Amino acid sequence: MRILLIEDDIQLARGLKESLKHQGYSVDNVSSGKEALLANKVNPYDCVVLDLGLPDMDGLQVLKQLKSENKTLPVLILTARDGIEHKVAGLDLGADDYLAKPFSTEELFARLRVIERRLGTHSSAIIAHKGVSLDTQSHTIDVDDAPVNLSRREYMIVKSLMENIGRILSKEQLENKLYEWGEEVASNTIEVHISNVRKKLPNDFIKTVRGVGYVVSKT
Repeated sequence: MRILLIEDDIQLARGLKESLKHQGYSVDNVSSGKEALLANKVNPYDCVVLDLGLPDMDGLQVLKQLKSENKTLPVLILTARDGIEHKVAGLDLGADDYLAKPFSTEELFARLRVIERRLGTHSSAIIAHKGVSLDTQSHTIDVDDAPVNLSRREYMIVKSLMENIGRILSKEQLENKLYEWGEEVASNTIEVHISNVRKKLPNDFIKTVRGVGYVVSKT
């Protein structure tokens, strides 16, 4: 799930971004309402985590504009504001959930899992196909019920492909996935990791579509 994190507290934003990435989310962070609205126009986000206390415009106004552009976009509000009226105002404007600061990251993760289940992107933490089982919560992969040791980058590549079974992903798309997870990517990174992963997974599990990219086929 790709998340837009709208938070102007640099230290908090950095910590949340890293924590969310470790949970397997792809996260973009902006620190102002204007940046958030622009980012939402050019990127397809699955969910927004919105702090109401922004430096350039009220968070509730940002929420209102986000919802006017996409009524189904899930928005989880973060705020240090006291008073039930802010919670009611946010929910009335279409927010899906509300967390008052300070909060625990575990509670945030739990709220996001609820949103994922509603979206149908988290009906199960397990993605299983052709004897390969990937657990998106524990970040592990088994082949025929035996654990397979993959590096962080190898896991990310397999996860991206298994989340898109039957869909060809180009080298550039896989590189972007690694970038989104905060990984540095050299020119031959994808080829090297695909080669290594193939040695650990069943034969022909990952197929090359020459000149296009890589795919885990449905059949």
